[in-house]
Amino acid sequence: MRMANKVGLVTAGASGMGRAGAITFAREGAAVAVVDINPEGAAAVAREIIDAGGQAIALSGDLRDDAFAGDIVKRTVAAFGGLDFAWNHVGHPGPSSFEGIDMKDYELAMDINVRSVFVTASHAVPEMRVRGGGALLFTASTSGIVGSPYSPVYSAAKFGVIGMTKSLAKRYAGENIRVNAVCPGTTDTPMLRVFVARPDMQLPPGETAESLVRKRAGLNPMKRPAQPQEIANAALFLLSDEASFITGVALAVDGGSTA
Repeated sequence: MRMANKVGLVTAGASGMGRAGAITFAREGAAVAVVDINPEGAAAVAREIIDAGGQAIALSGDLRDDAFAGDIVKRTVAAFGGLDFAWNHVGHPGPSSFEGIDMKDYELAMDINVRSVFVTASHAVPEMRVRGGGALLFTASTSGIVGSPYSPVYSAAKFGVIGMTKSLAKRYAGENIRVNAVCPGTTDTPMLRVFVARPDMQLPPGETAESLVRKRAGLNPMKRPAQPQEIANAALFLLSDEASFITGVALAVDGGSTA
């Protein structure tokens, strides 16, 4: 098993890519803390892992709270004796507009996409140092590799996540702490429906969130959306010892859309 005897946490682990990742890591031998703002969802994923013979705990709270963003590391270590990896997967689409936006929407997106993962990672590094190394993984986006005309705030945040990834990779490489980012393209998750139908977006006449999802999914060379498990598989590789010489990478998992 590729994650045998490892301990990690996954934020936004109650659904979509995060859920797929938490279950996959546990199946590969890891003890996993499933973190989500939805307590019922986090508990359900943890229970699914335990019922399958794995080890998991559910932690619920708002990662905009710096105390909670750091506390998830402490509680994972207390439950399982250490920390080897963290997938900072939490994200928020932010507003689609640019002119005249409510700056509270800007702050919400930046707090979730950048600040919360910064805080969690800053608490995770000392615990990984105790273990002689570890792996941090951030979820960025293809919108952090190329600009997005529909999501300038989200794109700015994800470019920031990739910058943080590269900077921390260089900072901690000598301590055997690897730092990478996974950059999903259009992926068939509940969040995708939120993304294409945000409150400040005007849906074209006759279009629905589902019809826009289908159109967006057909824009990449593979003509389909990613499935959550495909993103989880990439995350598994980057967090496992199979990627022992990979750090500072922003891996696009996007069906070729940024090729």
